[in-house]
Amino acid sequence: MEFKYIIYEKSEGIATLTLNRPEALNAFNKEVVEEVLQALEDIKADENIRVAILTGTGEKAFSAGADIKAMKGMNALKARELSLMGEKLCNALENLEKPVIAAINGYALGGGLEVAMACDIRIASETARMGQTEINIGLIPGWGGTQRLPRLIGKTKAKELIFTGRIIDAKTAEQLGIVNMVVPTDKLKEAVREFALEIASKAPVAIKVAKSLIDKGSEISLDAAIALEREGFGVVASTEDLQEGVSAFIEKRKPTFKGK
Repeated sequence: MEFKYIIYEKSEGIATLTLNRPEALNAFNKEVVEEVLQALEDIKADENIRVAILTGTGEKAFSAGADIKAMKGMNALKARELSLMGEKLCNALENLEKPVIAAINGYALGGGLEVAMACDIRIASETARMGQTEINIGLIPGWGGTQRLPRLIGKTKAKELIFTGRIIDAKTAEQLGIVNMVVPTDKLKEAVREFALEIASKAPVAIKVAKSLIDKGSEISLDAAIALEREGFGVVASTEDLQEGVSAFIEKRKPTFKGK
């Protein structure tokens, strides 16, 4: 599988997608989005892949978002198409049945931050900078930022960041709850891979069901969400992996999960 704008690698149950337009701060255009979507389809179909990592080339940018130059002269129809393109990408990341880790290696601005927020886990380098900066060019977030950011950090703080277009540092993003952790820049790849390997060692069906329950449950009533959890608990209890996990616990050994 060959790509022009991303680097796609698979190893030890982990798929890594690296946005590869450093001259444009890894900004998204139609071609980049299409290639990422194609890679996500491959990840979905590959039973050997248990975790995905999304990052950007170099240390300067994860992604500066949508290509601003392409917005020159944009009308309402083109704007809607751009929004739908980002929506499709973010939904594909969020709905992938396998965990996705965003390794934020630099600027994550506008659509870049929105894409990162669609991932399950966000780990940032200490030099990373983030912001919903669309207001600075007279626009609003169009790839889910007005919806995912408040769900992560609350309405008040989300309004502050979106209304001002302010760029924050990684530590502030961690304190707000936008990222899970911040690590030294030269340790980012290592830290993300260790995190991914830890998840990859767990029972895949249990991870899949847990991800679905967390995402769906947060949007419905507590009673309905608990009912969903009950059903999910039953599904996972019927897997071979549970029996392997129980046997390994009793035998005091590390379990080997097969996703069955």
